Amino acid sequence: MIKNLLAKYASPFELGRLGIMGMNRRNISYISRYNPRRLYPLVDNKLKTKQIALDAGVTVPEMVGVIEYQHQVAHLWDMVKDWPGFCIKPAKGSGGKGITVIVDHDRQNFTKPSGKAETIEDLERHVSNILAGLYSLGGKPDVALIEALINFDDVFDGFSYEGVPDTRVIVFKGFPIMAMMRLSTQASDGKANLHQGAVGVGLDINTGRAIRAVQFNQPVRHHPDTGRDLFELKVPYWEQLLNLSSSCFEMSGLGYIGTDMVLDKQKGPMLLELNARPGLAIQTANAAGLVPRLRKIEKLGRKITLTPEERVAFSRKEFATDL
Repeated sequence: MIKNLLAKYASPFELGRLGIMGMNRRNISYISRYNPRRLYPLVDNKLKTKQIALDAGVTVPEMVGVIEYQHQVAHLWDMVKDWPGFCIKPAKGSGGKGITVIVDHDRQNFTKPSGKAETIEDLERHVSNILAGLYSLGGKPDVALIEALINFDDVFDGFSYEGVPDTRVIVFKGFPIMAMMRLSTQASDGKANLHQGAVGVGLDINTGRAIRAVQFNQPVRHHPDTGRDLFELKVPYWEQLLNLSSSCFEMSGLGYIGTDMVLDKQKGPMLLELNARPGLAIQTANAAGLVPRLRKIEKLGRKITLTPEERVAFSRKEFATDL
């Protein structure tokens, strides 16, 4: 029995040898050291993130409206009636909690990706829950954002189930060092959250091609719902997407961030949100540790004067995977 357990779990020494970063090292050596706390509100509040992105000329999903106070909830219908699809999300939410996506409506019933219909009263109740802080960090009162629906690129057909696939890129001191695509599944209820059952596909930082895929920390080859071969995945506009991720360093002032990007059919790569405390599952999806790449960037010194395009070129050369 003990032998079986040892075979199932890697030893701390083996994880260290592979350069796998744990939560304590992430928090102490990188988040605390490179992310000034005064800048956290810029990324913890999606409304503020959207504003600094627009100021920096970064493409983001179109805003339909903002509801800040309870008396404004009654105006939700006027905001959304002329939009065929939209997304309601809490400004200070995390992990996909509180996000409701509407893909279609006939002015009576509002259809979610699963096919379930909601009424305008259901959506108003959801917005009221957001304002009350039901989904916000620390349970504090929040603001509801209503954004236009993203028309994700046809190249992702079959790679995701009832949800928009997004690309998480870890950016350290402006260098994109590791990436994965998060694909929603039936188990994740259409959300691109690995802890809820989404599939994580590790991506070669040089080409955007799939390296490996996991669900619930176990390797998978095919999407569990669509059967699509995940190793056929290659993200288009890869260089443009990396340049956009890299530029978020100057935009936010944060040294260690996770950038969540989506590909719109008409508008190309756009920034969905930033994360000052990106998770570590990206290492499992890539079967590689973050530590060696972080150290390589740290060895470049404190003052780095490269442009985002030059930093991306460096990363694509240094962190390319042999496929």
